[in-house]
Amino acid sequence: MNAKYLLIALAALAMQACGTAVKEDPNDISNLPVRKECSLERLYKDMKGEIKADSPDMLFVNALCSGNPQSVVDLFREKKLFWDELPAVDTPYGRFEGLDAIREFAQGFIPKFKADRVVFTPIFQTIGGGRVALEGVFKFVVDGEVEEVPMFVIADLRTPKLLEEIRMYTHYTFIPDQTPYRKPIFKPAHYEMGDPGLLTGAMRAYYEALHHAPYCNPDKIHAAFAEDCIVGGYDPWGTPVLSKEEMNKNAHTFGYGLSKYIPACVGMRYETIIDDGVTCVIEWCHIVSKQGQEERNRIAMSGCSAYQRNEDGYLCSVRISDYAGHEGEIDWSKTEVSREEAYSINLVDEFIGGCGMKPQEEY
Repeated sequence: MNAKYLLIALAALAMQACGTAVKEDPNDISNLPVRKECSLERLYKDMKGEIKADSPDMLFVNALCSGNPQSVVDLFREKKLFWDELPAVDTPYGRFEGLDAIREFAQGFIPKFKADRVVFTPIFQTIGGGRVALEGVFKFVVDGEVEEVPMFVIADLRTPKLLEEIRMYTHYTFIPDQTPYRKPIFKPAHYEMGDPGLLTGAMRAYYEALHHAPYCNPDKIHAAFAEDCIVGGYDPWGTPVLSKEEMNKNAHTFGYGLSKYIPACVGMRYETIIDDGVTCVIEWCHIVSKQGQEERNRIAMSGCSAYQRNEDGYLCSVRISDYAGHEGEIDWSKTEVSREEAYSINLVDEFIGGCGMKPQEEY
């Protein structure tokens, strides 16, 4: 062997003996067992879109995962640009307003999930209207095992490189010690479902069918779906992770369950719309009728949904994150408002027939 290469080999062996070998990549958790799994990445790994790695939403999540609170804070300014309001990060477990509070949030993010470290896998990124909707999976390492947390990260942009506000959505079962209540983030301009005319194509057809009072029309809901449409991705922890074929079968019965109570009992009023022509992401709050409270114990809460179109314009995916059906599990000692106040928010006597006040086609 050439003397030069022999010396290099001996030096490498010496470094290993001294414990100076290349360190294990902290982001490589592929060999760790998964004890809390979610379906988001498994369902949509073949549909993953392009991700802009240098966008502020990605910089935000990467700074969180690296445990760098200052990098998180540096994405915000002391006040919002056109309003006398503090920048904020709104999470299922609290709202953090102002730079000091955002730093506190960033410092406590990994400990909140009782984890040692976390990595993030982006799945979808939808950009439009001055906002970004990032969907992905935070993979927390807890006691040597992985807990997968699917999450919407919605970013209000100040500039293409800076943030005004972040809102994060996931099911409460993924968060330690969390109770299933989230006060509506937005205060509605009026207690009515959103105007369908603000949506386009399959999204408008779906929304009009879903919110056509007194009860939605499941056949018209399914008419907006592609044959291979799947519904799911943000299901509660413990929900069986089904195959795409099973999810597709369930998607085409999806509307029949909704038709038993929407919108007579509850409607989803959208408050933000992020649409890039392929995916439409909606942040919404519940508007609840007295019938909904009496028959189904429904309470107004915040939620987020994504609706993805295929090349023919039909919906090929519906992804929803909310706490619907878990109202009976709320521990009111852990909520920011009293039970009485929660039940009074966004309450109406009943919904107007059709889909709002405009003349409607009769079904």
